[in-house]
Amino acid sequence: MRRLAHLALGLLITAGVLVALPAAGADTGDGRLGDLTGISADGAAVMLRAGAAAVRVAFPNPEAVRVQLAPDGQFTDPAAGKIMLPNTTPPVTPRRTDKGDYWALSTGKLTLRAYKHPLRFALFDTADARQIWSEAQPLSWTKDTTTQTLTRTGDEQFFGGGEQNGRFSHRDQTVRIFADDNWNDGGAPNSQPFYLSSKGYGVLRNTFAPGEYTFANPVRTMHKEHRFDAVYVVGDGLKGVISAYTALVGRPFLPPIYGLEMGDSDCYLHNANRGERHTLDAVGIADQYVRNGIPNGWMLVNDGYGCGYENLPQAGEGLRKDNMQLGLWTENGLPNQAEEVKAGVRVRKLDVAWVGPGYEFALDGCDSAHRGIEDNSDARGFVWTPVSWAGAQRCAVMWSGDQSGSYDYIHWQIPTYAGATMSGIAYNTGDVDGIFGGSPETYTRDLQWKALLPTIMSMDGWAPKDKQPWRYGEPYTSINRKYLELKERLLPYTYTYSVEANRTGVGQIRPLALEYPNDPNTWGDRARYEFLSGKDLLVAPVYDDTELRNDIYLPEGTWVDYWTGNTWTGPRTINGYSAPLDTLPLFVRAGAVVPMWPEGTHSWQTRDKGVLNLDVYPTGENSFDLIEDDGVTRAYQRGQQATQSFQVRAPKSGPGDVEVKIGASVGDYQGKPQSRRYELTVHTGSGPVSVRTDAGPLTRRADRADFDRSPNGWWYDPQDREGVVHVKTDPVPAGANTTVRLSDTTAVGG
Repeated sequence: MRRLAHLALGLLITAGVLVALPAAGADTGDGRLGDLTGISADGAAVMLRAGAAAVRVAFPNPEAVRVQLAPDGQFTDPAAGKIMLPNTTPPVTPRRTDKGDYWALSTGKLTLRAYKHPLRFALFDTADARQIWSEAQPLSWTKDTTTQTLTRTGDEQFFGGGEQNGRFSHRDQTVRIFADDNWNDGGAPNSQPFYLSSKGYGVLRNTFAPGEYTFANPVRTMHKEHRFDAVYVVGDGLKGVISAYTALVGRPFLPPIYGLEMGDSDCYLHNANRGERHTLDAVGIADQYVRNGIPNGWMLVNDGYGCGYENLPQAGEGLRKDNMQLGLWTENGLPNQAEEVKAGVRVRKLDVAWVGPGYEFALDGCDSAHRGIEDNSDARGFVWTPVSWAGAQRCAVMWSGDQSGSYDYIHWQIPTYAGATMSGIAYNTGDVDGIFGGSPETYTRDLQWKALLPTIMSMDGWAPKDKQPWRYGEPYTSINRKYLELKERLLPYTYTYSVEANRTGVGQIRPLALEYPNDPNTWGDRARYEFLSGKDLLVAPVYDDTELRNDIYLPEGTWVDYWTGNTWTGPRTINGYSAPLDTLPLFVRAGAVVPMWPEGTHSWQTRDKGVLNLDVYPTGENSFDLIEDDGVTRAYQRGQQATQSFQVRAPKSGPGDVEVKIGASVGDYQGKPQSRRYELTVHTGSGPVSVRTDAGPLTRRADRADFDRSPNGWWYDPQDREGVVHVKTDPVPAGANTTVRLSDTTAVGG
């Protein structure tokens, strides 16, 4: 009877050893896993068999598990070494325990259950108590697909899939993971085979095959290949899952500081749409940026099919005199990369004519372009790509392609770029007002909100008018200048978030669900057309031909209108917000400390390094850790970077003292200022009795003009955004602390 029982399970005892037997009639064309017929060690991995099919389970680290299925028992790995970076630590050997109905494979952080009848999987937490996910059916396959089917819990939400145009939240939706040539709403040209769940896990399908994920009940995820290879990661909340995913495929690259400035692109040699030109004509456009007082950090000088270049070193020299960097577009690979980089090229844009096949080909092109800049200079790689795959966040800005400027274009791009962050994509953007079409109004509305993205570019030469920010004249030029100057001033804030993305995988542009995951209003359409720029700035773009913005959802906490100082307490929805053409609905989280460069800054190279502004919205205890380095070289990888903490203590509401502690700048880098003055704008709503620093009391100035011409002091302006205290310190040594104390004032809002 014992022998018959073992045979019924596909097992045979021979000389006291349990041996797996193949399942009778196993079908490797169409089928699904049947009963478990064998289990054994495979190095640090565990091999499971169900008839002819084999499953290998490995733990790359204690909080990740990789499951591979070979329906015919023969494992392949066509993505080996491409998508996932090499593991720098040895894999974890799990503890195997027979629990009767299932085998428990445990690392101390995770337990994967392998149920026996039939073989299916479920992931549990450390204590094997809380279920993270569970298969509703065994892994299944056809001759050219494999599918996993998971149960969906009551309010479980799903995000990810890379760049999914027009979407960020996927519950009850189907998303496609493939090399798409649809650059409009509904497309997915920069999709990634990764998704994450509000249950605290994410799944990377380690494949270059196209797929489709349906987040119904049950959840079905399919890829078009006769193999299954998935890595499951867990983390502390959604941010922790994104961090765990990017630890596998590569963190977002750290861009050079000029890459966070506005960019410009056009064909300046034999332009089919603009007549005869020469590459050096690009310098004339750069000069116009300067004359118009509009910041710009880089230019692509050959952006057009068949557009070559001439006099490249001279063009680069001319651009650098205007504080801009030279970039090149490519439609046919990188045959002259070394020479071009040595001639001064610091930016690359890849075209669909080259990387359009997508998948492995696009990822290889991205890696090669990024590496080429770094192999031939001391600069950081800075690449834009229109097509990509999992892992491309480590080498490029994801660019959403050739589109036409319109209000609808603005509308669907808002959730696109915020949603891409959920796949560890820190830099996702599109051309200002598209490459085609557009109008003065749509250009201005589009530039406003994109100025709050880390990366931004205009593309000229294809629409009836070129798309530099001054082309439509007034009032548009002044409005565009206003927002690009704001973008420039915010670079200390933006750059700090870029460093955070490089360290953690979490980008600056965030759907509200990332910061407020417990608020159901942030999961779907109610917060779909707004985003957070960092945790402190909430942006609600205007995407209609109107001067009113409705349906602005503010999550919990107090939010301050950046332009007027009006305050709102969330959660609530604002309707009828007045937004004339020059006004982007922009809100600041009460408690924020926003570091900024001084007013009038037009380039990272010409900024006043002796001054740093702090825009403070005091309530309770809050802080911001500023990160700085030389901004352009890779010396930060050798530790040449500095961190400075700004801490604010204030009443949670109402009257009291406000303290702003300016910490020492810890760390060193080339060009670090030895001291600097701090200019604070403290949004209090009422004037303090006195203001002092550790060096002593500051003088109250008579008016703004007196304040501006004085080397230090303070001045309260009750007409400035509901009441702002302006403070100017003496220069503070980089290695010193100081505290600015405002006595008998109020928290933000008065």
